[in-house]
Amino acid sequence: MAPTLAPAQEYNQHPVRQWDQQYQYASAEAGDDGPMSDTASDLGEVLRGWRDRLSPVDAGLPTGPRRRTEGLRREELAQLAGVSVDYLIRLEQGRATTPSAQVTASLARALQLNGAERDHLYRCAGLLPPGPGSIDRHVGPGIARLVGRLADTPVAVFAADWDLLTWNPMWSALQGNPTAIDVTHRNLVRVMFGSDDRGRAAYPPASSTADLEHLATALVADLRIAAVRFPRDAPLSALITELRTQNSYFDALWRSGTAAEHATDRKTIHHATVGDITLDCDVLTAPGTDLRLVVYTAATGTADADKLDFLRVTAGAVVPEH
Repeated sequence: MAPTLAPAQEYNQHPVRQWDQQYQYASAEAGDDGPMSDTASDLGEVLRGWRDRLSPVDAGLPTGPRRRTEGLRREELAQLAGVSVDYLIRLEQGRATTPSAQVTASLARALQLNGAERDHLYRCAGLLPPGPGSIDRHVGPGIARLVGRLADTPVAVFAADWDLLTWNPMWSALQGNPTAIDVTHRNLVRVMFGSDDRGRAAYPPASSTADLEHLATALVADLRIAAVRFPRDAPLSALITELRTQNSYFDALWRSGTAAEHATDRKTIHHATVGDITLDCDVLTAPGTDLRLVVYTAATGTADADKLDFLRVTAGAVVPEH
């Protein structure tokens, strides 16, 4: 019979403990101070580490024949997060340490962080992670991979307030590149009802089997549900106040008290390259989240499917080597 070990002896001989001791020894040899703390000084390090581990395939990017790294290039992450390459370099080098909450959220989505990693990134940036009562605008790694790998289908992810969070190259090919407009103008409800034309100008003209009044009513009714579910969400409250003040039609729809969810439609998009293309537009809710996946599809063998195929061939410019 094997001798019985005291608890401390048993722990010291456990494989996890032995690995932990080896890791600590190697860290000391390298001059590492041990586990990272939640401070801004860690920001550049965690960004580089997470960038190096994310596959371009999972991010929906072309790999190219001359790739020298398995992870994302700086240019690719900057493109996905909607920030400049110069600003990303300064963040990774520690010359910029206080990104805004908006930029931090965009980086977390682009890097496909899980919830705990997202919160750690916020703390490294000197920010409080989103709390209860607020809309969760984080796109987890599973949904992000799904969007990236649906390369033949225009797909985008929206938050509960219809903020556009992420999209694939086919979405850009069909609807225009969202990075061409400011983040604040990527909200679908603001595009429809807002007084600023920049958001509307970024989308190609479109018509629907359901009239615009039906779509407008559905979006406002859906926003009403979000307002009840997320009473402490400041951006949502500000959006509703802004639109009720600036748009009498929105205010009338809001006061009507209708509550419903925008789920499906059939749209004809007047595209500058392929002409009119009629597609089914479905809104799917990711289980366990309030994220909405908007998906455009066409029946196989139709002229509209052929037009989607043409857009697929031309979608997604290759990011240059760094």
